[in-house]
Amino acid sequence: MKTVAVRNIARAPRALVDALAAQGTATVHEAQGRIGLLEPHLRPIYPGARIAGSAVTVLAHPGDNWMLHVAAELCREGDVIVVGVSSQSTDGMFGELIATSYRARGVRAVVVDAGCRDVRDLTAMQFPVWSRAICAQGTVKATVGAVNVPIVCGGQAIHPGDVIVADDDGVVVARRDAAAAVLAAGREREECEQENRQRLAAGELSLDLYGMREPLERAGLVYLDEGSELE
Repeated sequence: MKTVAVRNIARAPRALVDALAAQGTATVHEAQGRIGLLEPHLRPIYPGARIAGSAVTVLAHPGDNWMLHVAAELCREGDVIVVGVSSQSTDGMFGELIATSYRARGVRAVVVDAGCRDVRDLTAMQFPVWSRAICAQGTVKATVGAVNVPIVCGGQAIHPGDVIVADDDGVVVARRDAAAAVLAAGREREECEQENRQRLAAGELSLDLYGMREPLERAGLVYLDEGSELE
């Protein structure tokens, strides 16, 4: 991997990104065929955040947050900084001071496959972070990585400009060139879910709503009136 920092990347339209944020992680994941979900060890440092943004990707090295500082120069309003690490690490490479810089640049959130610290301050700032761990271990600035190159974060390949959607359920990536199709599929799913929600609220059983009875019978499920019939 070359040690480069790419200044200009293609991004999805802001309105499209914001609409995907409103749909949320689970809907986007389902709408694109149950792909793109980052591993569940990436958890929000506080509950309630729901964001989407264009990925500015960072390749860092364990215990070294040098490239996170480089990324601050290259991000734009509406971006999400996504950090992959060349080898597994839980060191606290992101904290309140870098978040202050990122916020001034319009960054919406950070997804880091390593540690985060200063959690109390970040929560007070309402700066969303999804991280592998919370860890006070400090880092150095000694090894050059890269910014805005393809990386792996949370087990998923992330390309610069991909749309990152994150909330309490986790993090999902939608490819930039597929984002519009994902949004359309998500809207269809939401319309269907709203209808189903109303029917379930009215007392209809999901067994009937989703046509599960015949498949269950074919799979061998038998209803008994009394448990004594098993004797």
